Amino acid sequence: MLLFFLYSSALIAQEIVTISGVITDKSSSESLIGVSIFIKEINSGAITNEYGFYSLTVPKGNYTINVGYVGYQSQQSTIQLSESIKKDFSLSSNQQSLAEVVVNADKGIAEIRRPEMSINKLSARQIKEMPVVLGEVDVIKSLLQLPGVTNSGEGQSGFNVRGGGADQNLVLLDEATIYNTSHLFGFFSVFNADAINDIKLYKGGIPARFGGRLSSVLDIYQKEGNKNDLKFTGGIGLVSSRLMAEGPINKGKGSFLVAGRGSYGHLFLKLTDIKSAANFYDLNTKFSYKLNKTNNLYISGYFGRDNFNINEDFSNTYGNSVLNLRWNKLFSDKLFSNLSAIYSDYYYGLEVGFAGLKWTSSVQNVNIKYDFKHYINNNLKLTYGINAQHYNFNPGTIQPQGNDSQINEDQLERKYALEPAVYLDVEQNFTKKLSVSYGLRFSSFYRLGAQNVFTYANNEAVKFNQELGIYEKAVPTGVKRFGTNETIASFNNLEPRLALSYTITDNHSVKASYNRMIQYLHLLTNTQSPTPLDIWAPSDDFMKPQLLDQVAIGYFQNFHQDDYSLEIESFYKKIDNKVDYIDGTNLIANKAIEQAVLNGIGRSYGAELMLRKNTGLLTGWVSYTLSRSEQQTPGRTALETGINNGEWYRAASDKLHNLAITATYKFSDKWRFGSIFTLQTGQPVSFPRSRYQYQGIDIPNYGLRNQNTLPLFHHLDVSGTYTPKPKRIKKWQGEWVFSIYNIYNRQNAATIAFSQNTETGNNEAKRLSIFGAVPSFTYNFKF
Repeated sequence: MLLFFLYSSALIAQEIVTISGVITDKSSSESLIGVSIFIKEINSGAITNEYGFYSLTVPKGNYTINVGYVGYQSQQSTIQLSESIKKDFSLSSNQQSLAEVVVNADKGIAEIRRPEMSINKLSARQIKEMPVVLGEVDVIKSLLQLPGVTNSGEGQSGFNVRGGGADQNLVLLDEATIYNTSHLFGFFSVFNADAINDIKLYKGGIPARFGGRLSSVLDIYQKEGNKNDLKFTGGIGLVSSRLMAEGPINKGKGSFLVAGRGSYGHLFLKLTDIKSAANFYDLNTKFSYKLNKTNNLYISGYFGRDNFNINEDFSNTYGNSVLNLRWNKLFSDKLFSNLSAIYSDYYYGLEVGFAGLKWTSSVQNVNIKYDFKHYINNNLKLTYGINAQHYNFNPGTIQPQGNDSQINEDQLERKYALEPAVYLDVEQNFTKKLSVSYGLRFSSFYRLGAQNVFTYANNEAVKFNQELGIYEKAVPTGVKRFGTNETIASFNNLEPRLALSYTITDNHSVKASYNRMIQYLHLLTNTQSPTPLDIWAPSDDFMKPQLLDQVAIGYFQNFHQDDYSLEIESFYKKIDNKVDYIDGTNLIANKAIEQAVLNGIGRSYGAELMLRKNTGLLTGWVSYTLSRSEQQTPGRTALETGINNGEWYRAASDKLHNLAITATYKFSDKWRFGSIFTLQTGQPVSFPRSRYQYQGIDIPNYGLRNQNTLPLFHHLDVSGTYTPKPKRIKKWQGEWVFSIYNIYNRQNAATIAFSQNTETGNNEAKRLSIFGAVPSFTYNFKF
């Protein structure tokens, strides 16, 4: 089939021509991702890729080309195409005052027609206009305003997509994997909005070029840096500040970007009697250089650390480090390639002074990938490539601290794995109304030595005690030694992907998608929200790879000349080999984690609605999700009860209702206001169903898992942005951002603890709330 398309393309090569190029920001010459290029005469268009490149193949003739991008002034050009040409465009920001004719490109048609669904895009500008806690712009918190996205509550790290776990999200920063997305245990995210260029969240219909996670892909690209002038951007807040420098290297050829951010709340604590402190810092870098017209080099990196200590006896350090070297090559006006060498590392360190203990763990991976985008013609585009990732897991290194330490030095066995994959994506327009994207990913996973592996009777590391009706650890029958790079376990999987769009009219379409995803890595945690202490582990004969099948169908409409847009989707997800834990599981320093886990199944289903207002003084959206997320771990035999008696029960990420209203109002050139209202069903929890006495003390007896629910979660946040000199384009530009998080001081329950009052002897249920009303301000500047 592929050869047929290539042959057909060659036959008509003499009758058609190609217009291709790069679209950039006029002031900085940075590439713009996702720009819409539309040709009226043939009712067809294209979207720029991750490096601002586009390619359109058309018959010879005269055409009107519209170029449109959110936050920028649209352009219209009339061009005569008698031969293939390279045509670059530079777009001006809406904030700039330019004396030129502005034509609104028909951006809605391209989105309606493309076989792309369950995808949300956010610009850095949109994120910066949202009110946030403690005045810090937060990418992850902004995602929570989208349909199908929730988290475990205030001050919780990670995010959940369509009922999936936080570990089931593939988070990429310039193609590098980020394993922990939070600073200060969830109060801030690791992403500095000043350094971000483009954000795209895939919830379904995920292209075959992505793999390794089940629920979603959060694809984030950093800015390239200003190729024309030296610029500085920053902000000063109550608990953190940031500064970014960007500028040209050999003007017009290359650029650099360096952005730093840090918190300093711990400095104020030193003025008090409080001996505890928490702070974070991070650094973003990126360098780009244009070798010639067809070759570009990029080097980007991120380094972040969190530090937490209590009374100088307990200290905790954790964070991510990534580095990516990329080479772009344009083989022709139809073939674009990208070769990347990527290193990612997540480190966790813990020191307990009174116990004389130092604990460190980490996960590292090296990824080599080569991707191609082949623009056969306007109706056929291929994306294909290959990649291989090598993993190094350190579950824990234990070292004694101090001369009086009673701790013995120990090293939990390191684990290694290799994950190669090859993929092909095809985007094809079969008719003017029907567009289809289909693809296939073939992935393999090899669990490698060197390692000692326990063996068990009947290959079961967990046994069922019929007398007590509980699961227990099985006793190993022996140990098998695997040498360096010797295969311990291996898996091969095909991952088909399919998405289609049928255009009813230029403003109405229906879409459907199916994708199979495989996840070979497991985050070992028994908390509702990921913590830095959680350990990543590879699949093996006991923890099988998780397999997901997801189907979705949706209706999409643009109306009132694209001033408004409506998206309605429903989905169903089924997961095999979902990891579950036996009661009383201890995951910390566990040398035989297979003795604590069982493989179950999961399912999620629901409906999402999103209504946007795209233009005018008042813009924003309303999103609502009605969904259910459940899991089941039945007994392996008729004699076993399974977890929760083998019945379906609510997953930790289950939220029946999720409503978010986001609005921005431009009151004047100097004042802009924003607000966010969030309402969610409370988190699933397990409350005591009875109590018993032991030596005169009441002890709660808990029931089945997740049969109870925390109270309804909701809050309203507001912000006001004051720009003293909005007309100033050059020199110093400043703005004040005032915000109040949770303006009506709702005491949302993070947890409810049950205990006995030692003075009165009465049983009590205590609600723990993290935030009430939190006012803040930030001064942002650039020059």
